[in-house]
Amino acid sequence: MSRVGSLYRGQPGMWMWLAHRATGVAIFFFLVVHVMDTALVRVSPEAYNTVIASYKTPLVGLIEAGLVAAIAFHAFNGLRVISVDTWKWATRHHRLLAAVVWVLWAAVMAGFLPRHLSNVFGGAL
Repeated sequence: MSRVGSLYRGQPGMWMWLAHRATGVAIFFFLVVHVMDTALVRVSPEAYNTVIASYKTPLVGLIEAGLVAAIAFHAFNGLRVISVDTWKWATRHHRLLAAVVWVLWAAVMAGFLPRHLSNVFGGAL
């Protein structure tokens, strides 16, 4: 099979596409769980309180950090996708825009993680 004519084949655009889809699926599943556990309050407030109490563990705190990471990446990459779809300049500079996505994502995570993990592991800032 020839690689000639292939658009992605391991290029940054393919990895950004794959990461965008993966984070979108992860966010979707979070939303499904969120709607279900929130709806539980109408069925049984006691069961709702039990479920919410079970979320106050370090493991769930780490999962929350992953959720924030997924949302931040998905949002910044979505803006990159809109740019590439809208402006010819962005199409020609998609590698630069991919790097900008990662820099913005890293900045958001650097601001979020210390405070969040401090709260998760007991030492509030």
